[in-house]
Amino acid sequence: MSTGRVRENRCMASPVNPPRGMRDFLPAEKAQRERVLSVIRSSFTGRGFDEIETPVMEDSDRLHAGLGGDNEKLAFGVLKRGLTADDLHAATEALDLADLGLRFDLTVPLARFYASHRGELPTVFRSIQMAPVWRAERPQKGRYRQFIQCDIDIIGEPGGIAEIELITATVATLDALGLEGCSIRVNDRRLLTSTLTILGFPPKEHEPVFITVDKLDKIGHDGVITELRDRGFPAGPVDALDAFFRRPTTLEHLPFGEAAIRKFLPEGVDETAVAELAAIGETVNAVVGRDIVTFDAWLVRGMGYYTGAIFEVAHPTESYSLGGGGRYDGMIGRFLGQDVPAAGFSLGFERIVDLVELDGDAAREAVALVHDADVDPAVLLRAQALLVAEGKRVRLEKRPKNVKPLLEQLEGSGFSAWAPVDADGGVGEWRALG
Repeated sequence: MSTGRVRENRCMASPVNPPRGMRDFLPAEKAQRERVLSVIRSSFTGRGFDEIETPVMEDSDRLHAGLGGDNEKLAFGVLKRGLTADDLHAATEALDLADLGLRFDLTVPLARFYASHRGELPTVFRSIQMAPVWRAERPQKGRYRQFIQCDIDIIGEPGGIAEIELITATVATLDALGLEGCSIRVNDRRLLTSTLTILGFPPKEHEPVFITVDKLDKIGHDGVITELRDRGFPAGPVDALDAFFRRPTTLEHLPFGEAAIRKFLPEGVDETAVAELAAIGETVNAVVGRDIVTFDAWLVRGMGYYTGAIFEVAHPTESYSLGGGGRYDGMIGRFLGQDVPAAGFSLGFERIVDLVELDGDAAREAVALVHDADVDPAVLLRAQALLVAEGKRVRLEKRPKNVKPLLEQLEGSGFSAWAPVDADGGVGEWRALG
């Protein structure tokens, strides 16, 4: 009994915050998040995308199959059931003890989903996933261990129309959310690899070099070169990259297109990739009616599974992207044994929701019935049902001694009016809040 009391007291004295890197949401915050999700869902479904749902966990081997880049290192593992002391001693690494893991993105689960259900899906499948993912991030501003991703993907379409459709759907969604001034930075993995090849980096070094080049916005040209030297890459290619960074460039403005792309790249890059990327950007700009697509010669995207065009959403007030994606033709073949073209775009919901202010549903008025303690519950619930049938949102509140704090709380929660209910169930005059 004494031990139980001690344990209970310790529990009561311990912090009651959510786990580090995760968050609780109060009703007003949750309502705002749902409003933003509703706008995103409506925009994407209105353009022919179908929503699916996949499990929060996948097989550990699948999550660590080399498809998720550095994010694989951030995956949360789930221990096998029934582990013994012998199992613990025999394990050479932590993954030996896990058979499942929490998904770290929605693309790997989508690839597995498509491989499982291909026969039940259309030839060109347009999917939406809006769901939480988990990464063992170091918690900091804008980065959490649990967060929502909003993904759209097109599977089965090899041509640039898939990228055009994804980007225009995303731009329309950003517009619907009221996010002004966004731009779409684009590049192509084939241009990155051909650039590194021309500069002298052998193919086996491309992915490791990309990891450092991806930090260009944070550490600058000098920082990239210093890190590549410190990591032991050959001096010749690193010197060539340094010289390429420092080459004089014209300040002449060129509209997005093949000429603008070639301006920033060495001679001899992949001509097919240049032409295809130019066609994507020019078409998007024409469709949306403004020059929203820009070329970024050093946009990398951290995932190793990208095979073609890649893109990110930039916002003038933020140093980080609001979303990104690209073509990943090789991923589904890892599960299916047959390559299937695929491309996707993911919105960074947690970053977007902090920038967006959406009003509540003005068409559904929220009101409160403030009743005495001795009112018959059946009478109260009948009164509530009648108001709900009129399209209102109705909350029942017991009248406190001091009604002012209650009314302030109701106003803060978006309620517009209240009415007193007496002991006989009579509803008094409606009174506006605020």
